[in-house]
Parts: sequence; C-alpha cells; structure tokens
Amino acid sequence: MKLNMPNCEPTSKSDLSSSELTRYSRHLLLEEVGKDGQMRLKQSRALVIGMGGLGSPISLYLAAAGVGKIGIVDFDAVELSNLQRQILHSTENIGKKKTQSAKARLLEVNPEINIIVHEKRISVENALSLIGDYDVIIDGTDNFQTRYLVNDACVLAQKPLVYGSIFRFEGQATVFSPPEGPCYRCIYPHPPQSGAIPNCAEGGVLGVLAGVIGSIQAAEAIKLILGKGQTLMGRLLLYDALEAHFDTLNLKRNPNCPLCGKQPTIKSLQEENFMCAAECDPLRGDAMRRSSQNIASEADEQQDSEISATELSDLVKAGKRPFLLDVRSMEETLICNLDNSVLIPLPELEKRLGELDKNKDIVVYCHAGVRSHHAAHLMRRNGFRKVRNLTGGIAAWALDVDRSMPRY
Repeated sequence: MKLNMPNCEPTSKSDLSSSELTRYSRHLLLEEVGKDGQMRLKQSRALVIGMGGLGSPISLYLAAAGVGKIGIVDFDAVELSNLQRQILHSTENIGKKKTQSAKARLLEVNPEINIIVHEKRISVENALSLIGDYDVIIDGTDNFQTRYLVNDACVLAQKPLVYGSIFRFEGQATVFSPPEGPCYRCIYPHPPQSGAIPNCAEGGVLGVLAGVIGSIQAAEAIKLILGKGQTLMGRLLLYDALEAHFDTLNLKRNPNCPLCGKQPTIKSLQEENFMCAAECDPLRGDAMRRSSQNIASEADEQQDSEISATELSDLVKAGKRPFLLDVRSMEETLICNLDNSVLIPLPELEKRLGELDKNKDIVVYCHAGVRSHHAAHLMRRNGFRKVRNLTGGIAAWALDVDRSMPRY
C-alpha cells in the first residue's frame, strides 16, 4: 500500500538541505529509500495518538526518520510511574503535560521537522477533524474505548491505522486499512465488558516491551509512507518477551463487520458505539435496550452505593471506619494499600463471599474503581445491602487524601 500524498515528488537537489543530506545519509544509501523516499518522508504527515509507552518510541523514530509533520495527541501529565516505559519523558518533566514534554524532546532529536501539539482527549466530536490533516494514524493508546473510536474514525475517513498494544510480557501489532485489509472491528466487533480485561496499570507491563512494539509500529508507518516492502496489513504480529518468540496470525476482513462489512450498521461516530459493554448481553455482545425507568433506577442505585475518597476519609476520621475490601491482585497491594483492608482478588470473590459479613458496612476498592464496581454489584446480587464502591479507587485516595501514597 502506498499513501496518496500530493506533491511528494522532489524537484531538485535543493529540496533537501545540506544538513538534511547529512542527517539522513544512511537513508539515502538505501535503494528502497534514497532521495525520493526521503522527500516522501519529509512531506508526509503522521498523527501519533498517545504519548505514553508506545507513543514514545513511535514518535522518536518518526522524528529521527524525518517525517515532516508529526501530530501528537495527549491530555495527561507526566507521572513518576510512567518513566519505567515512557522513554520520551524524564524525571524533570514530572507534572508537565506529556505533549509539551514530548515536543521538546522530539525537536531535540530533529529540529528540522514540525511538531503539532493536540493537547486534548480524542473524542467523538473531534476525531474526524483531528485525523483529517494526516496521511497515516498510529495508535499508541491503552484503553478499548479510544481504540474503537480511532479505528472507526480511520475507516470512515479512509486513513490507514497502525495498531499496537502491550500487556505484561506480550505485545501485538498490525495495520488496519479497509478495503485492502480488515479493521479492528473485523476482529473484535464490540468492546469487551468494562473491567473484563485488566489494563497495564492493573496487570503490569515489562517496560522494554513498549519499545519493541512501538518500534515495529514506527517501521510500519514508515513503510506505508514510502510505499515499500510488505506491511502487517492482514497479519497480526505477536511477541512474547518472556519466551523471546514472535508469531504471526493471518487476519481476514469480516463481511459482517458492523463498520466495514457489506451492510455496515456503523456509519458515523456515535458515543454508544464505543461504550464498553457494561450494559451488554454477555452471551450476545449486543447492546440491550432498556427503558428510561430502569436506567434511572440503576443510576440511583449506583449513586447510593458509591463513596468518594474524601467521604471515606471523613468517616475514618470520625471513627466510623467501614470494613475495607480490596479486590486487586496481590502484586498491586505490594505497591500501596489502605490500612486494615482485607484482600480478596476479584476472580476469587464469588467463591469467598462466605468469608464476609452481610450485615457490615463494606467499602470495596481496586485501582481505579472499575473492578470494585463489578465486585459491589456481585455482592449486592448475593444479599449484601451495605456495600459501597470507592469511586476512583485507591488512585483517587492517593490524589485526594494521601499524596504521599505511591501511585501506579
């Protein structure tokens, strides 16, 4: 696949400056790149979504390669726990916006390119306009809602998407670009149930894994721009860092894909298309239509059964400490935990409900409030009437109550 980039043909030797001829000399020696290919890189436009573990090597190598315009998208700030894998940032940048930290570092690598900062969260409202100015989109995000949104926007805008993801010791990468190949929904038609699959903040990740997968994504983007070589379109590259093993799975377009199939049902970006399946039938994976009365009832129940970190802190200070149930993994508790809490990991909870007193006031917590929300719902179904979920989890406690607590 070769990107359709107008005015990419060089007209004279002066199109590359003397410093650029020196900077990219190793590219110019490659027959598959040469001067024409370097001009394509210089006149290309790449959008990197997420300046984290994957976005770091992606953007660094695109900048070093001479991609002329690199858009960077992120809304978060640099945290100490990021630095184990997010090599774009440094200790001195803790607290700064990731986009600002990233721009400064990328221009240190190559001051002859243009870095466009999009300090925002990609959303239904801005996704299409955001990607519209770029030739290739590279996904460096870490949550399913954004992955589906980016995939759908790229399909609707007919933009190639370089995809990658990492978890614990395993990573994967591919290129989505219908109609030549499948899209993300061809493989996973609907988002998984909220909290069903832990993220890196909950399950951990080997830092160097981000470098491996991000570098592969950068290579795929460069090949797309150059129109050279065989990309990963139609193939999913799997990497197991523990076993030092690569594998490849063939991917095919799904004719029944709700987005790029023969009779697509998704024809525009709508919020409900990206909601994780908290309200989905676990057997069918299709969104269930519920009456407004039921929705209101569930909203009231959720509001009554949640407690904020500051509210919990006030209870403890007043001597009204509830029973604290931690549903994270044992490994997570080694980083931080709330005093006098009892650990029952969520996968074990249903079998161990008999260990808990249904008459006690219970507050259940996890890292960010997702697993504990499911735990509280499970407990209420089993007769626990005084159970509340700590909204935002222990991460909210570290931000709002105890800033000395380690965060992850």
